[in-house]
Amino acid sequence: MSLADAHAFAFSLASTLMVSIVIFRAGDGTMGVMPATEYDGEDDAIVDEMDPFAP
Repeated sequence: MSLADAHAFAFSLASTLMVSIVIFRAGDGTMGVMPATEYDGEDDAIVDEMDPFAP
């Protein structure tokens, strides 16, 4: 998934589920998106975080 696709997917998930979403770079260089509460990987791999409650 490209970074632009990951941002679009993360925004959609954050606004639908109303939870914080993490965009991260996987070991093979691809981007991944998942709820922040479920992410247990390296902090250095996090590219961005979407918070639906942030102003």
